[in-house]
Amino acid sequence: MGGPTFPRSDNATRIVVVTNSEQLLHAYAVRSICFMEETGLPARRAFDGNDFQATHVVVYVHDEPVGAARVRWFNGFAKIERTAFRQAYRDPRLLKKAAEFIFDHAARKGYAKALTLAKPQYAAVWIRLLGFREVAHRPPTLSGDGEPFLELIKELATPADAISIDTDPNVLLRVEGAWHVPSAFEAGGSPSWQAGRDPEGPLASRTHRHIAASAA
Repeated sequence: MGGPTFPRSDNATRIVVVTNSEQLLHAYAVRSICFMEETGLPARRAFDGNDFQATHVVVYVHDEPVGAARVRWFNGFAKIERTAFRQAYRDPRLLKKAAEFIFDHAARKGYAKALTLAKPQYAAVWIRLLGFREVAHRPPTLSGDGEPFLELIKELATPADAISIDTDPNVLLRVEGAWHVPSAFEAGGSPSWQAGRDPEGPLASRTHRHIAASAA
């Protein structure tokens, strides 16, 4: 029996910045499948204590979580970590689409550089497909078991409306990644839990309505 395949239509694919606990659980589920189950990575390394300091991204296909990554923010650069896709969805097009979403998000926040670590056998994907380059004169980073990782960097083009100290204070109050959606603090804005939802109709919004209807 054949497994799921990457959809030909972009309408089936949705990429979101995590803004609620359900989406975060989806990110953790994808990571657990790919890192712990497939590679045997211990939980203490798959979940290293940095998740609550990061921005998480989840890739959905037909509302099923199939990919995830997290981004941590440092002085002048964004570090992309824990990138994972379930086996049936490891398609270069889907990876590139997810990566470009992360690049755009980081650039909108004003970051001009992205950094990641990759095993040598996967570094070529980041370099050829996603435009990274190896950091010069840096020896490989060693993991806890001595496995080498290469440090890769990519320059990002920050847009004219990149968020800065001069950005409208109302925009700074809005939900991460939904800076075009007025918040509850603005006249005519949505409640904060709605403002962070995908305007295309995300799974989380439907789940909330279902729970509310069940409780009525």
